Amino acid sequence: MPVARCVQSLADLRSRFAELPDPRRRRGVRHRVSAILAIAAAAVTCGARSLTTIGEWAADAPQRILATLGARWHLGRGRHVAPHETTLRRTLQAFDAAVLDEVISDWLAEHLTVREDLEAIAVDGKTLRGARDADGEQAHLLSAVVHDAGVVIAQRDVAAKTNEITELAPLLAGVDLTGKVITADALHTQRATAEDLVTAQRADYVLAVKANQPTLFAACQQALSGPARAFAAEDVSSERGHGRTEQRTTRTMPVTDRRRRDRLPPCRAGLPDPP
Repeated sequence: MPVARCVQSLADLRSRFAELPDPRRRRGVRHRVSAILAIAAAAVTCGARSLTTIGEWAADAPQRILATLGARWHLGRGRHVAPHETTLRRTLQAFDAAVLDEVISDWLAEHLTVREDLEAIAVDGKTLRGARDADGEQAHLLSAVVHDAGVVIAQRDVAAKTNEITELAPLLAGVDLTGKVITADALHTQRATAEDLVTAQRADYVLAVKANQPTLFAACQQALSGPARAFAAEDVSSERGHGRTEQRTTRTMPVTDRRRRDRLPPCRAGLPDPP
């Protein structure tokens, strides 16, 4: 993405950064915290992937870009000056990452809602390689990602003493899910999760069912077995990866009151065809 386009898209985000409290001591402060955060965000948007490259991007940024991002005007030099890498590093490390996540995610969600891109949201957890907290534990993030846009609209750090299941509801609490479809892996196939998405969030869901829940898995297999004419039109897809070719057939069926009593949640299930 061109640098100018990256920067212009962050104009509203910079104003939101200005509302955050500055974690630094007042003495010796030369650069506004909103400018530091905006410069860091622009650098990441344009491809920077570390604090070092963020500092390099800021040092090389042209004057018009620095002006747009709110960089300090140096009277003696007669030009805008970017914060040094040390300043960028210390300021970013002083912030609570969850606070920055919330501000950026809210901004992204609002922009996507205006463009009506927020239709299906995938929830997934990933352990970050090379990222560790103060206790030496690897960082594990649970994220909500828009399917088509591939944009993270909510994100939470999964602490060592918790798990993804308990963090799912707080993750989605600030996102308007009305009429949207939430997809997640088998870890989140929980009755409480399904009920919360439908009743509290007014959303639909597609949750995977695997053999780690044998009773539910067997019930789904039984309910979805039989001739194709007994179901709605099937969707068949094929994909190659990990040294194999896999064909999946998706069947859709309604859930009756009897199946609700038998603890079979309303779902769409894609089962791999027999080899």
